[in-house]
Amino acid sequence: MKRNRKRKTRTKSRTVLPTIDWSILSGKKIPWSRIATIVIGIVAITMGHVGTLWLMDRPIDSVKINGAFERVSAVQLEEVLSPHVQTGFLNADLHAMRADLANIPWVANASVRRRWPGSIEVQIIEQQPSACWGERGLLNIKGELFVKEASHVPVELPRLDGPDGFEGKVAAMYFHIEKRLEQRGMGAVSLRLDSRGAWEFELKNGIQVRLGASTVEQRLNRFFIALDQVLSSQAEHVDYIDMRYTNGFAIGWKDRNPIRAQARDGAQPHV
Repeated sequence: MKRNRKRKTRTKSRTVLPTIDWSILSGKKIPWSRIATIVIGIVAITMGHVGTLWLMDRPIDSVKINGAFERVSAVQLEEVLSPHVQTGFLNADLHAMRADLANIPWVANASVRRRWPGSIEVQIIEQQPSACWGERGLLNIKGELFVKEASHVPVELPRLDGPDGFEGKVAAMYFHIEKRLEQRGMGAVSLRLDSRGAWEFELKNGIQVRLGASTVEQRLNRFFIALDQVLSSQAEHVDYIDMRYTNGFAIGWKDRNPIRAQARDGAQPHV
């Protein structure tokens, strides 16, 4: 038996579009010049953005390296800079370039800048060794150890030595002594700080000066007084000067027994 089924009719929804009441513009002048200015501004901003993206994707044309250096090789610079110049002109990370260049042992300072339209300019300042540290280390003028094992150590450099981590302190002490010696037309070729904190240096004329570890500045002052008043005229006969006495110092002669100046009989040097 068939049943009559009534189909439900679906009402289709219609999208009602908003109507524009053009009457509001009736009798009014449309500001076409203002609209044109806004459109031109938007186009200019878009073109500037597109142009910036183009510059960022543009490859670097050249890298110019400036500086008078002897120890830094072109191969080292190329190895450091190659990964960076693969990026775009504006994408290149200049800070990372500087940091990587500064890690090259003989580089004291590096500056990197962009040169329009597509060049990178690098300025390298090479380290200037001021002293030898230990056997083959090199110190710069700041007392920083920038090379631990140099293949070549200039013979004219003063020899400094001391515990690890004391490079700056020893270098500062050397420059302090050297300045006072230069005023007298003299100089020091070495300075050593031992593990106990005792100082000893050697003059260019071969005289060894022992300062010890305590009241070092007072002993250094007494040394220069003795140098000016007693030792300068007999320096060629002096082997060493021991300033580690409370009230004086001892002189070791090359051709005779050592004597003690202004010291009690039997007094022994202090550290």
